[in-house]
Amino acid sequence: MISHRVLLGLLSLCSLSFGQECNQQLLEDIDFPGTDLKFVYSPDVEHCQLMCTQHSACLFFTFVRADWSRDNRHFYCYLKSTPTGRPNRQTPLMGVTSGYSLKTCDVTQRPCLPNVYQNIDFPGADYKSLFTADYEECQRACTRDPGCHFFTFVNELFTTPANIRFKCHLKFSWTIPRPAILERTNGLVSGFSHITPPMDLDCQTKIFPSADIPGFDIEEVAAVSPEHCLSLCSAHPSCTSFTFVSQTFKCHMKKNGDYLSTVAKNGVTSGLPTRFCQPDNSWLKVPFEGMDFRSLDIRFEMMDSAEMCQRTCTADPHCQFYTYATEKFQGRNHWRRCYLKRDITVPAPPKVAKLQNVVSGFARKNCGAV
Repeated sequence: MISHRVLLGLLSLCSLSFGQECNQQLLEDIDFPGTDLKFVYSPDVEHCQLMCTQHSACLFFTFVRADWSRDNRHFYCYLKSTPTGRPNRQTPLMGVTSGYSLKTCDVTQRPCLPNVYQNIDFPGADYKSLFTADYEECQRACTRDPGCHFFTFVNELFTTPANIRFKCHLKFSWTIPRPAILERTNGLVSGFSHITPPMDLDCQTKIFPSADIPGFDIEEVAAVSPEHCLSLCSAHPSCTSFTFVSQTFKCHMKKNGDYLSTVAKNGVTSGLPTRFCQPDNSWLKVPFEGMDFRSLDIRFEMMDSAEMCQRTCTADPHCQFYTYATEKFQGRNHWRRCYLKRDITVPAPPKVAKLQNVVSGFARKNCGAV
């Protein structure tokens, strides 16, 4: 959370975004040069704007469109910020579109992404494939599959190899908030917003204390507890079991479809994911003392307790988790600061590229009836 001067500068930037007026204007063939935070891939400028809106520090952006001709940086979405909250410069540049974060606008936290993209590929992130008659059926399959967030469909004109025509690739993206870095730090208390959607059926969970499931790792992510690791595994469509290492806060997600074996090991916990039911999310209400959820700050407020900090985070639709500085934290000038944090949860392809005779798009899970 706190890298002192660097972090304080970041927090001042984040706080500025909440004091600005809503600006939904998109500036075609205008660049906001420099002041980049990072770049991500986006298939269009609207998706790029959503990425900027959900990024904790982004205040404006520049998107490199498909008609960009200077080099191969198509579909690059540059997320940007300045201390003033405004671009330092605006310059004409063909093939890009720039705009502003919608953090101060009345926008939904669960956006509908209805567009499909002809001759555009979303490479990677596949977890399942099937054959469908057209891209519309592929999109319906993605929408109705709980683990699918975007897709690429290979149409009947695809040439090399011809035997994958009509193939529908279902793809996964993390759409649940995840702290980026977990660290043990005395005097800090961290936790989560604990609003959870209701479901009709409670889950029966299976946890194996002091047990490791060796091998079969497909992904390693940060988790603060075995219950958090279980939740992450349950969200990933390819995860069939997990092992959580308490010393490193690593959640090892595994895909072991043929058999399951455990070995005794201290300091680790293993278990099985839950599907199609409401897991026990009481762990979301537990404050983790001596824990720092570093980075991803949107702003801080002065609070009298960690409990008040968690209530504030839960009440704020932008906040997903928090870190609170108690009087025991080094440097009393940070005491009583409640750092509200968020992660990007809009579905995001790991890459976007031109490819003839394919169609890509997103699940229509937030778009009403399908």
